[in-house]
Amino acid sequence: MSRRTRLIAALDTASRTQAQNWANSLKNDVDAIKLGLEFTYACGLDAVRSVSEGHRLFLDLKLHDIPHTVASGLAALTPLRPALTTIHASGGAEMIARSREVLEKAFPEENSRPQLLAVTVLTSMNAEGLREIGVDATPQEQVIRLGKLAVSAGADGLVCSAHEIAPLRAALGDGPVLVVPGIRPAGSATDDQKRIMTPRQAAQAGADWIVVGRPITKAPDPVQAARAIMDELASA
Repeated sequence: MSRRTRLIAALDTASRTQAQNWANSLKNDVDAIKLGLEFTYACGLDAVRSVSEGHRLFLDLKLHDIPHTVASGLAALTPLRPALTTIHASGGAEMIARSREVLEKAFPEENSRPQLLAVTVLTSMNAEGLREIGVDATPQEQVIRLGKLAVSAGADGLVCSAHEIAPLRAALGDGPVLVVPGIRPAGSATDDQKRIMTPRQAAQAGADWIVVGRPITKAPDPVQAARAIMDELASA
């Protein structure tokens, strides 16, 4: 299946001014922006709305609670009209199903509904980290287990490491949207990510979206860094 891999720039900052500057400068050079916990907690939902204006928004809050609470939280976020939003797959089938119901009710036209993404195993986790929390499985095994659960319960797609793209496609087919953080252009610092790939590798593996933060936002010229990644994706 042929697909174009799209770029999400992660604007991870507690500064509204900084996020707005990045968003303004990158408006023509990325496919979407990500605003997550740090920015939302520091600056609030009005700031999320303002900074994301004119962009597709990946609202990455990774909700995880009892089904009613997560569903109510998503309902409160729907005025932001994100293109993609996240919950934790480990919250279970009922939590995922209730989340999907809320989004379908708020956005009866399917093309306008945010895509519901389930986070499988964080890209900062490895096998040792999973054992520390009582999971006796490799990251790949746990990702596939949670991925099957999430998609069967109503998630549109998954957030996963690039190294799990091929196994997930084998297990679930081409239908689920795969959003892949932990992407580092060749020569970039790995920071706290443990399961990483370059943009070209992730595109060739079959990612629908890649998420790149510090290699763009901490670059001397963020626009040039974003354009280089977009060029790399186009030639993959």
